[in-house]
Amino acid sequence: MLAAATNAPNTIDPVALRRALGTFVTGVTIITTRDADGAPRGMTANSFTSVSLDPPLLLVCVGKGAHSFAAFNSSPAFAVNLLHEGQIDVSNLFASKAANKFDTVSHDRIHTGSPVLTDCLTWFDCTVHRRVNAGDHVVLIGEIQAFGTSPSPPLGFCRGRYANVKDPLPPGWLASHGMIVGYLIEADGHLLLRSDGKGGWVLPTAMRRIADNELKLDGGDALTLVPDDTFLYSVFDVSDGDPGYLIYRARLAQDVSSAPLSAGLKFFPVDQLPYDQIPTREISAMLRRYVRESASKRFGIYMDSNDGGRLAMVGEAQPWALPPQS
Repeated sequence: MLAAATNAPNTIDPVALRRALGTFVTGVTIITTRDADGAPRGMTANSFTSVSLDPPLLLVCVGKGAHSFAAFNSSPAFAVNLLHEGQIDVSNLFASKAANKFDTVSHDRIHTGSPVLTDCLTWFDCTVHRRVNAGDHVVLIGEIQAFGTSPSPPLGFCRGRYANVKDPLPPGWLASHGMIVGYLIEADGHLLLRSDGKGGWVLPTAMRRIADNELKLDGGDALTLVPDDTFLYSVFDVSDGDPGYLIYRARLAQDVSSAPLSAGLKFFPVDQLPYDQIPTREISAMLRRYVRESASKRFGIYMDSNDGGRLAMVGEAQPWALPPQS
């Protein structure tokens, strides 16, 4: 039987409450941002949840007593990195007060400039949509600007200890959610294409994101790119089927003549691209747009949709820079 309501204040045992809340099984995340000086900051957190798909929102809760609280409370952007089951050591590192957490953890800039771990289960790169003061925490609601995921098993957490997740990848999940990540790699007015082995040419692709300015292409080639000069260019499906495409623009950090390329890779002058040998209509159309925009130095970001897509013109690409702090 429920006790009758009274006007007396309700006393909650914080230790017992923490244990009760800890029975909810969660994943483990590393939330990251940059402080006013541009230095990377990060901490372990499991108070994470999705909020909305339209617009794409998520939230994390940051304790006001956290060492990195000031950075998260003032930065216009942050990233959420979900950990896989092989990253207990990374979780413990970012839960500590170590001064140089990022020295031994590979990370990259994707969209906002917040550090994104190059090895993790899933990442979300966000701008701050809203901050909500909530007791001894601040709720950060982020609008997702970019994200990526992998088929790795997640790292779980329950009752104050790490937990394994049984059957983390249901049959068919990877095939229906995979994305091909392609690159428009520029160098001296040339664009890099890869032979498809059937007499055609396609964009080079990469399984992993850039680490230390090096891009490891599918097939084994490794290219060094210009720092802070890689930008999302196009997101689309092909013939309404999976997988879809994420296309990034990037710039080679060396001359075309000195780039170490295998036999299947070739740089073409942008005004001599072999459109008639590109087997995918959507890729060919995207390349024609790229050539037009390269000539005018006015680039856009294309997002596919069922009503024809959206093209947002953003001008000539500039490295991401956080606004000055007041």
